[in-house]
Amino acid sequence: MDLRPTLDAPDDDPYLWLEEVEGDRALVWVADQNARTRARFADDRVTADREALKAALDRPGRLPHVTRRGPFLYNYWTDAANPRGLWRRTRMESFRTETPEWDVLLDLDALAAAEGADWIWKGATTLFGSHDRAILRLSRGGGDAVVLREFDLPSRAFPADGFHLPEAKSSAAWLDRDTLLLSSALLGATTSGYASTVRLWRRGTDALAAPTIFEVPETSMGAGAGVDREGGREVVIFHDQLGFYDARIHLGDRHGPQREIPLPTDAHYTWQRGFLAAKPRTPWTLAGTTYAPDTLLGMSFDSALGGAPVPEVLFAPEPRRALQGFFWCDGTLVLHILDNLEPHFALLTPGTTGWTRQEVPGLPRIGVVDLWALDTEAEESDGTLLVLAQDPVTPPQLKLTATTPATPALLKSSSPSFDSTGLTVTRHEAVSSDGERIPYVQVGPKDETGRAPVHLSAYGGFQVSRLPYYAATTGLLWLQKGGTAVLGQIRGGGEFGTAWHEAGRLANKVKSHDDFAAIATDLVARGVTVPRRIAAEGGSNGGLLIANMLTRYPERFGALFCTIPLIDMRRYTKLLAGASWMAEYGDPDKAEDWAFIRHFSAYHAAEPGRPYPPILLATTRRDDRVHPGHARKMAAKLQAMGYDASLLEPEAGGHGYGKDNAEVAAFASLGAAFLRRAIGWDV
Repeated sequence: MDLRPTLDAPDDDPYLWLEEVEGDRALVWVADQNARTRARFADDRVTADREALKAALDRPGRLPHVTRRGPFLYNYWTDAANPRGLWRRTRMESFRTETPEWDVLLDLDALAAAEGADWIWKGATTLFGSHDRAILRLSRGGGDAVVLREFDLPSRAFPADGFHLPEAKSSAAWLDRDTLLLSSALLGATTSGYASTVRLWRRGTDALAAPTIFEVPETSMGAGAGVDREGGREVVIFHDQLGFYDARIHLGDRHGPQREIPLPTDAHYTWQRGFLAAKPRTPWTLAGTTYAPDTLLGMSFDSALGGAPVPEVLFAPEPRRALQGFFWCDGTLVLHILDNLEPHFALLTPGTTGWTRQEVPGLPRIGVVDLWALDTEAEESDGTLLVLAQDPVTPPQLKLTATTPATPALLKSSSPSFDSTGLTVTRHEAVSSDGERIPYVQVGPKDETGRAPVHLSAYGGFQVSRLPYYAATTGLLWLQKGGTAVLGQIRGGGEFGTAWHEAGRLANKVKSHDDFAAIATDLVARGVTVPRRIAAEGGSNGGLLIANMLTRYPERFGALFCTIPLIDMRRYTKLLAGASWMAEYGDPDKAEDWAFIRHFSAYHAAEPGRPYPPILLATTRRDDRVHPGHARKMAAKLQAMGYDASLLEPEAGGHGYGKDNAEVAAFASLGAAFLRRAIGWDV
């Protein structure tokens, strides 16, 4: 097979055949690559790591995450005996005990065995009020595409006349017991591969013939719908997701939309009990006053709907103080704020004389804190909130609080997944290529040799904040063995708000990559390690980051693990959901965009004769979000150039590392073994 590169021109691609996911020639090549990779790296130590990590992921002492529907707390649980999982429920009084009594609603392992299907749980939506029926989302192999199936909770069975939709990228919302709002790519798709219509699907009718009540252009990202039942009325909310950061929202009924909410398409907003809170991405001028991006504005819902809102500033951003999110709970607006990466939460309650503000007491200021409403349905909420607190060496704790401020009460504590004895957590800043200060968190033992084996990771995209959570995988496969782990908060993320994201988006994407390289340099300058002892890992958009470290900064790393990645940025918009990400990366079919995209398209930048470190590229065949062709083609090109490049492609897993804990453990342990061996760290 001739795999010599001929990629001098962007569209001259000899490896297009590897984009045929199930193509015979491609599958033979992938099977050979998998065999070579496993033969090279999988040994007894990998087996031991795999079993240890699987045991940690399956450990009975980890936290069961719950949501409340009606009187019950629902949980989806996997362990060694139930690798696909159990959908189960209990009551709060039982959940508070050390050994809750769980009522199992569905055993997915038993269902998969009975039906001979590779079912993976993707969630359930229960019927409002009674919660005795559910629409289950079941994936074959872990992909985003799901089968929708109605499930009867009292009988633990699928009703004969139940709703059922074949595999597609779909979602559904209950209107009543016999009617669904259905959005499915099976019934019409956008260029991004998501639903272009909302249909009114009645029980006993063919979904393919369900009437369309809302439709978006194929250039939109997708269409969706939900229901607002506040005050006993029924309002259908229609979403036209124009792009990743822009949407139009319409209010209507079962016949379709009636009026659009006249707010900026780039604003994120939510409402409850006559009040609305909105946060724009770009400057917003109202009544002669211009509000900066990320300013949170409170207003009456009627004034917003009428196009003449009279806002009150609820949150004003600062350079390193950003709003991470906000939501309503029982008439109170809950704000999640990061103040120089320190977590804060505020409770704002609107009234006739303005908004009152209180802090949520008793929360830690170090580490990571998440807070959300216990109840799935806003109309059923009594103001109960759940808190999850953790840091890189402290297992998560689940606590209970409320919108009436009270010191959170401990509900559950997770057992540890690794031995953190002797580990310390420190925070540092690197200086990037343009002088920007880039924060990162370092976890590990104090190393006086200056040769610490470092695992470095980051994400840097889509305004996603990467915070230092407690992680079983890094803990067991790196920290517990004596290594050091580093997590970077590079530009493109959301740690410091929209400005931080914009500084790493589109033409600025290369800056987020510069940030990551700067962290590697800073680790060396601080005497922590040397370049050949730095092992870097990233997935998805983080995989794009790692591929660019290979082509742009190869001398700063000893090994690279590039997972479920985007790499070919010339063709990414033509592969699966790629068109939906143009707001992040740009449109390569426009000359003005390709002029900057080409600088971070590692597939085209790769060239022979460079000091590239060893790289393992890993994807999954069932990834129907980021095409496996990215990793396949990059591996083929690098190998043809004579580089040390390996490929791993498990069959299942979707846009992740496996469909169950055994597969996740196998994927991660082999990747960690590759990294350790490549940097010369023999443990």
